[in-house]
Amino acid sequence: MICLVSRSGRELQRYNNMGGRQVVGCIPYRYKEDMDGNMSNEIELLVVSSQKGQALMFPKGGWEIDESLEEAACRESLEEAGVIGIVECTLGQWNFISKRYGIYYEGHMFPLFVKEQLDQWPEKNLRRRIWMTVAQAREACQHWWMKEALDILVKRLMSPQQWKDISIS
Repeated sequence: MICLVSRSGRELQRYNNMGGRQVVGCIPYRYKEDMDGNMSNEIELLVVSSQKGQALMFPKGGWEIDESLEEAACRESLEEAGVIGIVECTLGQWNFISKRYGIYYEGHMFPLFVKEQLDQWPEKNLRRRIWMTVAQAREACQHWWMKEALDILVKRLMSPQQWKDISIS
């Protein structure tokens, strides 16, 4: 059973030793299908709009004390993007300055191989979700640390020839 309500509040939020939030994100991806419905080796990525604007990014949110990093990654992908899948090996950890509070946050990113895309999800009325090519997603994503995570994912998933063929600036 899927919960159609987002968690809210900061009572269960984790913080680092400097007082910054610990956040977890996912890069939802799938392989594009060809005209016959066969899976190709071309990757598509799912980005979401921010709650309070038009900025695009990968789903992310607070890591809470009652869940593992992987559980938080699954929850955020479901809440923000309405996708369910397999959380894969971590892409890394980044420290970045919060625009709102000016302190360092700790961000963890994971790939999420999408198995199901839901028609209804908790933040459907708050966000847009858009499937994009790697190059489009890299251009659209607003956060440098998420772009670095994307580069790691692409290198992990693609052959060296595919990586050369893709135009990432």
